[in-house]
Amino acid sequence: MMGLNGAAVFVIQVFGGLYLLLVVLRFILQLVRADFYNPLCQVAVRATQPLLRPLRKVIPSVGGIDTASLLLAIVVQLIVMSLTLLLTYGVVGNPLQMLIWAVIGVAALFLKVFFFAMILMVIVSWVAPNSHNPAAELANQLCEPMLAPLRRIIPTMGGLDLSPIVAFVIIQLLDTFVIGYLAQMTLMPAVISRLI
Repeated sequence: MMGLNGAAVFVIQVFGGLYLLLVVLRFILQLVRADFYNPLCQVAVRATQPLLRPLRKVIPSVGGIDTASLLLAIVVQLIVMSLTLLLTYGVVGNPLQMLIWAVIGVAALFLKVFFFAMILMVIVSWVAPNSHNPAAELANQLCEPMLAPLRRIIPTMGGLDLSPIVAFVIIQLLDTFVIGYLAQMTLMPAVISRLI
């Protein structure tokens, strides 16, 4: 029975995590005003549209922020965490605590998207600087709003752009000392903290 529960948790985490990634990506795409004609953007749009369309009818955007996709991301994270706890321990946590964990999880994924987009952007800039690959273009569109203010502060050294290094440090500090600290302070169980 334990083996079946473990397999079910794995499947829920993989497919729930993949859908959650698409929802968070959809939120970020609107936040950074990315090109929605990019084929990778279209994947996120098509996968999330069935649930977002009805949500948007009742939850309007606030200040240009797509609150419907942000709420959907929190709900998906909440469902994945609840099912993980239910199948692992046979119980679900306090609803308020679960909601806090879901928000922490979405924030952690938000940082991871930027982290890996920057890794892709840096690698492509070294290997194929003028690439028109959809993944490379999307990575540039995701990272540019974060890197542009840093470039104004940090001068280039010998033609080398140091802003991605500073951005990596900022993301790592936020992940370790804000997200990690919040997870500890809210007594997030190990089976949940592995999700973030």
